[in-house]
Amino acid sequence: MRHVREVMRLKAAGLSIREIGRRVGAVPSTVRLTIRRFEAAGLSWPLADEVADTVLEERLFAGAGAKPGQRRRAEPDWAAIHRELKRKHVTLSILWEEYIASEPHGYRYSRFCELFRAWESRLSVTMRQSHAAGDKLFVDYAGDGVPVVDRLTGEIRNAQIFVAVLGASGFTYAQATWTQGLADWISGHVGAFEAIGGVPALVVPDNTKTAVIKACFYDPQINRSYAEMAAHYGTAILPARPRRPRDKAKVEQAVLVIERWLIGGLRYRIFHSLAELNAAIRAMLHRLNDERPIRRLGVTRRQLFDEIDRPALKALPAASYVFAEWRVRRVSLDYHVDVADHYYSVPHRFVRAEVEVLLTARTVEIFHKGERIAAHQRMSGNHKHTTVPEHMASSHRRYAGWTIERIRGDAAAIGPATLALCNLIRPHPEQGFRACLGIIRLARSYGRERLEAASARAIDISARTYGSVKSILANNLDRRPAHRPADGTAIVHANIRGPRYYN
Repeated sequence: MRHVREVMRLKAAGLSIREIGRRVGAVPSTVRLTIRRFEAAGLSWPLADEVADTVLEERLFAGAGAKPGQRRRAEPDWAAIHRELKRKHVTLSILWEEYIASEPHGYRYSRFCELFRAWESRLSVTMRQSHAAGDKLFVDYAGDGVPVVDRLTGEIRNAQIFVAVLGASGFTYAQATWTQGLADWISGHVGAFEAIGGVPALVVPDNTKTAVIKACFYDPQINRSYAEMAAHYGTAILPARPRRPRDKAKVEQAVLVIERWLIGGLRYRIFHSLAELNAAIRAMLHRLNDERPIRRLGVTRRQLFDEIDRPALKALPAASYVFAEWRVRRVSLDYHVDVADHYYSVPHRFVRAEVEVLLTARTVEIFHKGERIAAHQRMSGNHKHTTVPEHMASSHRRYAGWTIERIRGDAAAIGPATLALCNLIRPHPEQGFRACLGIIRLARSYGRERLEAASARAIDISARTYGSVKSILANNLDRRPAHRPADGTAIVHANIRGPRYYN
């Protein structure tokens, strides 16, 4: 507009068209056109002070480029074009051809692209990123937790807020968990997949230790359980670059919205359970996704999701993922592995070997060099042992097969005296168990009749040890008749055997 004002000032000063053009750096035809437009707009020089450059431009160039009788060019729906570009294989060239087919007098292709880029530049930073339909799901935890108060004890515990957002539509999911540990992290992913009813091509987390064991731009090492969850759903993990939060700006913005709506908007509400907090989150997500239109696009996240993301998502697997955690353990000398304060057996040949344990809510599977060597039902952390007989050495298995009930049954099969002797041997459960087992096995060498007689003699002389019974048999004392004292009295004491022991 400075050019127009200078042309009119020089014309008022009486200069010729050629001289005005020389001074302003324009050809004479441009000077003549400027003067004609000025006069056609009903303006006069000097201009009033209130005539700003914007007003002058509107008065002079409002109808520029339009022929007499030609209607005004239809403005494309830039928001709709922006949504269509998120579809696979859709380009600006295709959209311009569709536009020009419905508006033959519309903008040419170069002007169409120029106007769209200008409109797109006014969107927010996150919306300017290009995200294909169904391509990426961004995940993260909110920085601040939500306090949950126990009704009985009054204890306050901070719940963590897991947030997931689809790149193309901005559809948002959130879930409260007690921790940011691996189990809760994967539970949030499972909930997000079920909420959107499908699986995206990629999941984009940050470089949290829960998800990424070692952060690296070229080859990040993903947690094994996390990677198996992704394989179950047929997706892939693509961590954001270290210290590059703009790589996941979508979820950063979603986290900001969740924190403002949940923590800020509900700051006076007291939650007493995780279920109550998640109910409030679901109500908040309904308002965010279904009721609140996106600025400048004029549609809700749910509408964008149904139109763009949902058709491009992969189908959910038939069964939901069951959380499984991998742990590395070393087999102890008793061929058991300590897992969550319980001991599970493996074949005895793997003593001192390093094994991998796959731990679920119900099962414990143990692997050695990729081969599963044992599987158990998961038990509580009671510091007890779960042993499979086939895992034991043959000698251990034979010993372990003997129980108190079995010993009593075998002793009764030999005779009542042997059974009575085994019942009397109780100085210590384990010691008595082994002593009874040794006495019963003496039948192999001396026969049942002699062992029964020896047991009767051992009871008579109060000799309640394995060594005593073996000595009676070795010295053939079981074949000698027992002598009774004339008066029938006897001194009974644990440390006195009496003269009959030596007869």
